[in-house]
Amino acid sequence: MRGFLASSIGVTCAVALALPLTPPAAATVARPAPSAEAAVPGSTQSLPLTPLGADRSLGSAAVQGLPRRDVHRFSMVGVVWDDPDTALHGRVQVRARTLASGTWSPWQDVETHYGDDGADPGTPERAPGRVRGATAPLWVGDSDGVEVRVRAGAETREVGAAPSALPTGLRLELVDPGEAAVPQGARVGGPRAGGGAGAEAPETVAASAANADLVALGATEIPALDRAQTERELFALRAGELTERQRAKPKIGPRPRIVTRRGWGANEKLREKKFVYTKKVKAAFVHHTATGNGYRCSQAPSVIRGIYRYHVKSMGWRDIGYNFLVDKCGRIYEGRAGGVAKPVLGAHTLGFNTNSMGVAVLGTFGSARPTSAAVKAVARLTAWKLGLYGADPSGKTYLKSGGGNLYRKGRNVRLNVISGHRDGFSTACPGRQLYRKLGSARSTAARYQGR
Repeated sequence: MRGFLASSIGVTCAVALALPLTPPAAATVARPAPSAEAAVPGSTQSLPLTPLGADRSLGSAAVQGLPRRDVHRFSMVGVVWDDPDTALHGRVQVRARTLASGTWSPWQDVETHYGDDGADPGTPERAPGRVRGATAPLWVGDSDGVEVRVRAGAETREVGAAPSALPTGLRLELVDPGEAAVPQGARVGGPRAGGGAGAEAPETVAASAANADLVALGATEIPALDRAQTERELFALRAGELTERQRAKPKIGPRPRIVTRRGWGANEKLREKKFVYTKKVKAAFVHHTATGNGYRCSQAPSVIRGIYRYHVKSMGWRDIGYNFLVDKCGRIYEGRAGGVAKPVLGAHTLGFNTNSMGVAVLGTFGSARPTSAAVKAVARLTAWKLGLYGADPSGKTYLKSGGGNLYRKGRNVRLNVISGHRDGFSTACPGRQLYRKLGSARSTAARYQGR
């Protein structure tokens, strides 16, 4: 996601990225994976960037990157650096060689301002030495060659301003999301008994059990309910917390179909074991993932597995940052583990993760328009989840800032119950075209709630 920092507005920088098949052993992974890494689906190649030679097309600014090279198979790419509080003022560009045809893609820009997603300042998830600065991950599809270039940009827009220094420790992250841990669409029962070699990992069982109030253990999806069924579920889940008015006439949208983490093939051993919760869900922040729009709906689970791995292995987060994700076909996916009906603490809107949820639409929507199916899915999801906590999607609420570039820490901020990421942090997210659809999402969600 791109933050609107005055120092970087209007700045253009160039960065090149090349994807290969078998890089030299000394140049590949700087952060060695644990011994179990080879046994789990997916992988991450981490390659240090180096200064590039003179290139007239790149001007005189500081440039780092990788020349065109062969690498192991990957589908998603991003750049990380040491300090998460240091912004990359510049331009990152990559191109990849398609595995199937062997052809090289044109240069593609990678979203450089991604630090506005993440855990709140001062929280354990943002502890010093744990997390790294990063660009957004870009989905490029199955590839085996890469080239990258990162060019520093000027800190100001003044004529003749010198380029800023690039962050230290720049590395190229090449993510292979692997195959789903559970075959897509398979009907899955509960965990195997006995604890033998075929028994499921405790993390896998726990992630599924977090939704046990809604669906059988091991389910790959949570089915949709009609309004009457949803109201009965509301009384069962939150009977002791409902007001007399809510019990008499509940305002909640029918529960939509949600693909579980098992359904999109999450490797539960990647994340931290513990679930972390906030008190309630008063607001929903809508995001775009800035991963590009060149994916098919059938590839959405792979894109999500790639984002998950990038957030955890490359950026150092405890789990995927978003609470939910939505694809261009309108399918809704469970994000951060802990239970879709519960107030799971996410890492999606720096400064406003408490008492909120983050919904990310897969894609980039600065100039491209989101599909009507995706916008409708955002409305259906928020109508249900906000309804569980008595929130009106068309209304306003107050959240206390945890600190950010728009609101100081501790300030009570009045926000739309359905807000865009840019409402809580100075950023381009969720992209101009998706942001302008939020009014429609609010009114549609309110109508689903019966308001």
